[in-house]
Amino acid sequence: MKLTRKMVLSRAKASELHSVRKLNCWGSRLTDISICREMPSLEVITLSVNSVSTLEPVSQCQHLSELYLRRNRIASLTELCYLKGLPRLRVLWLAENPCCGADPHLYRMTVLRNLPNLQKLDNQAVTEEELARAVMEGEEVTAPSREGTGNGRPELSYALSAMNTATETQGDQLSFCDEEEKGSHIRGQLGLKPPAQDRLPSFSQRDAASSCKNRDNILTAILLLLRDLDIEGLEAVHQTVVSRLRALHRQELQEDVE
Repeated sequence: MKLTRKMVLSRAKASELHSVRKLNCWGSRLTDISICREMPSLEVITLSVNSVSTLEPVSQCQHLSELYLRRNRIASLTELCYLKGLPRLRVLWLAENPCCGADPHLYRMTVLRNLPNLQKLDNQAVTEEELARAVMEGEEVTAPSREGTGNGRPELSYALSAMNTATETQGDQLSFCDEEEKGSHIRGQLGLKPPAQDRLPSFSQRDAASSCKNRDNILTAILLLLRDLDIEGLEAVHQTVVSRLRALHRQELQEDVE
């Protein structure tokens, strides 16, 4: 069943879609929620006990803070990519979907790694300790590649490819040199100094150099993508960084005590 304009206005007691802030569609046998793209002011939506299979329509709801999706048909955690651009999302209920898999811990860590601003997941409060563990124990999810990625912007395309390259081991010095040259070019555009490097690494230094290059690739990609964020997005990043730093400081203090 498709969620229609008439259904939305009736349930929300509203006259226009753009004014809808809260919507309850629990147990409505819905399979199509594409109309959510027309509700930019939506803050809370309940879609539990339906047959929704994709989260793409809610990616346009920039004010969304609470999303309830228990017992639907979300098959893959790659759907989380559609929620990454929602700076106000704080509550998500995704339990009892196929994407949760057989490992509850991995599922929770993966969701929190990709949505670190959540305060409650599946009706359970999120702790700073969980967020710190999620960085290491969760899996990063990426959206399926689509033609035209980057909208003609080579630096954004490089940022996306750098994220993927950071997880791969380079097979030879030439590829290492090429990637470093690209990274240096992007850093120059951003006004950043290139990493110190006197010469190419020898084969015996490959592991260390690869690790350093991976870090530089990730940093370059993050810096590029930050330029596309608005104030709310940057605030979300800031909160995540502060939380991560606090967790690392506590870990260092604990190690010193031991």
